[in-house]
Amino acid sequence: MLEAFPTLDSWAATIAGRLEETLGEAVLANGRAAFAGPGGSTPSPVYARMAQADIDWSKIAVTLVDERYVPESSPESNARLIRDVLLQDKAAAATFIPLYTPEVTVDRAAAVAAHALFDATGGKDGRFDAVLLGMGEDGHICSMFPNSPTLKTLLSPAIKPTVLGVPHGRDGSAPTLERISINLPWLMKAERVILGLKGAAKREVFEMEAEGDPAIQPIAALIANKVPLEVVWTEAS
Repeated sequence: MLEAFPTLDSWAATIAGRLEETLGEAVLANGRAAFAGPGGSTPSPVYARMAQADIDWSKIAVTLVDERYVPESSPESNARLIRDVLLQDKAAAATFIPLYTPEVTVDRAAAVAAHALFDATGGKDGRFDAVLLGMGEDGHICSMFPNSPTLKTLLSPAIKPTVLGVPHGRDGSAPTLERISINLPWLMKAERVILGLKGAAKREVFEMEAEGDPAIQPIAALIANKVPLEVVWTEAS
């Protein structure tokens, strides 16, 4: 289930190549495509390669799997990374759909984001063609954090794809800021989902989480609900 690559370059090139292939095929087949990815430092080398891909980016919608409830001017913004690294070169022609908007509450911003994603993916029966995920050392993906009051809802396979607000953690638990996140059903419907992992510690966490409870552990939920998951790992960190 887990594919290992010896170097950061080979890891990033493999992930970028697979995502580019899927997005290009979707554009040819459907006239458009949709991609969702994470923020953080892990995907940067993947995004830098994708930005140079010779595909019709003008027909591709790009969004995030999750976002902190902060404007793009904030150093905490995931959208800032997407714009600075992915939406460059050829990929500058893509349409970016932010999850953050300056609404009264994070839940209202999530509702606005859900509406925008439905429009970009073909309505409420739409889907992402390609998704890139990262994983925290606590096993979280997207903004599906351990002990979060929204965790079970985000991981419920029974509801439709949507976007939810995530409150900041209490008593020092994650997340430190309010967030906005897609839910598990978006991943279940996706054409291709790649989980990119770096370093020995992340592999150990993944292997432990894979054997966990899918109701409260995101990695286990991906596996139990047959998400089309590819786990691509490099020992380089």
